[in-house]
Amino acid sequence: MENPFIAAKMPAQVTLEPGPFAWCACGKSSNQPFCDGTHRGTKFTPVFFKIAEKREAWLCQCKQTKNPPYCDGTHKTL
Repeated sequence: MENPFIAAKMPAQVTLEPGPFAWCACGKSSNQPFCDGTHRGTKFTPVFFKIAEKREAWLCQCKQTKNPPYCDGTHKTL
């Protein structure tokens, strides 16, 4: 079974403007925490989500969260 690459053992604090986003699930994007298409040819697909109003968010970069795309603290146990 293929596991995602751990991009970082800490979340990315980002300011999200209203609109759609694609969170990297494979961990290999060069545009972390967002997808750049690097997953092509793997079992991974990005997590698409939409933000209605501007807000701060902590997005997972360890790729082990149970609440993608948001950090749930799992990186602390890796």
